[in-house]
Amino acid sequence: MEYTELKKELRNKVQERMNFVKDFTDEEVEDIIDEVILEEGRLAACPVWIRRRLRKELFDSLRRLDILQAFVEDSSVTEIMINGKDHIFVEQDGKLRKLEAGFESQEKLQDVIQQIVAGCNRVVNEASPIVDARLDNGSRVNIVMNPIALNGPIVTIRRFPDKPITMERLIQINSISQEAASFLERLVKSGYNIFISGGTGSGKTTFLNALSHYIPSEERIITIEDSAELQLQGLSNLVQLETRNSNVEGCREITIRELIRTSLRMRPNRIVVGEVRGAEAIDMLQCLNTGHDGSMSTGHANSARDMLARLENMVLMGMDIPLAAIRQQIASGVDIIVHLGRLRDKSRKVLEITEVMECEKNEFRLNSLFRFEEEGEDGKGKLIGKLCRKGELYYEDKLKAAGLS
Repeated sequence: MEYTELKKELRNKVQERMNFVKDFTDEEVEDIIDEVILEEGRLAACPVWIRRRLRKELFDSLRRLDILQAFVEDSSVTEIMINGKDHIFVEQDGKLRKLEAGFESQEKLQDVIQQIVAGCNRVVNEASPIVDARLDNGSRVNIVMNPIALNGPIVTIRRFPDKPITMERLIQINSISQEAASFLERLVKSGYNIFISGGTGSGKTTFLNALSHYIPSEERIITIEDSAELQLQGLSNLVQLETRNSNVEGCREITIRELIRTSLRMRPNRIVVGEVRGAEAIDMLQCLNTGHDGSMSTGHANSARDMLARLENMVLMGMDIPLAAIRQQIASGVDIIVHLGRLRDKSRKVLEITEVMECEKNEFRLNSLFRFEEEGEDGKGKLIGKLCRKGELYYEDKLKAAGLS
């Protein structure tokens, strides 16, 4: 009998013994699995490692994420993509590959999806086919179901490091220079408003986590996210807010815009918005322009200047005001843009650090402080380059006020 068929048969036996009259603990489920494996005569001559593997896979299929569990636990995996039950792709050590294995049925994949969304009190079904969720280890999950997804349920899991990556680690892997990191440290401590831009998978959330280590521990920080991903460390006065989708039980939707407005009444020193992607940009700018110095956020863009253009468009989604007024608000609120990129050798680097100056003749003036300059390749496909200093900070009033100029 094939391994897959044997596992399916053993799982059916385990489920028969779990009469579902009561809630079984994980330990009780493991005991039942052990009993079934010991009673299976066909496994008597099998090596110990096969029985251990079978035990883990049975438990994962009953109580965890089935075939995904091993990859969720693997620190070398950064992304898991499920395109229906038979097409699963994993990004591991920077390389994308397709798994030979798949879910045994569409129903099993549906069970795993419902287990994921139930764990963070969310709902996904045909009436509400798109949802953002998270796993217990902080991984971000996006789910798209029928009838939106034509080739079966689509699940994308972004796995974050088990321990937040520090700025020291980013320096070690040449994502940023020591000089630029020290410069940003002074800016964060002084209360400059910093916006982090970059493409998908460029490391914006990771970099924001690293920057947060420089926030003075005595300050009150409020984080606002669609799905909680930030791992801010060393901050005792930390409030974490998360949006909520509407559901069939009558719970209304709670948006980022509402959370930002609520946070202003919670006496924050700084407000950190995980990502700005829509009309909430106008509320974020209000935070930056009403005395909450040192606030931070991230957004998708191809460059620092493109990020400013995207902010303009996002503000216009929520309010019909003159473009000149929007640009004045952006120039007044955003002090620094840090732009990240994922290069062709799959490395993630800080490509640009730019100071946003005043808006002259309805155009932004930008002061380039650091820029990544590529120097070639090392013969093994790795890019060689460095983050070079290009200019000096023009507005030093916050540095002077903090005694760090």
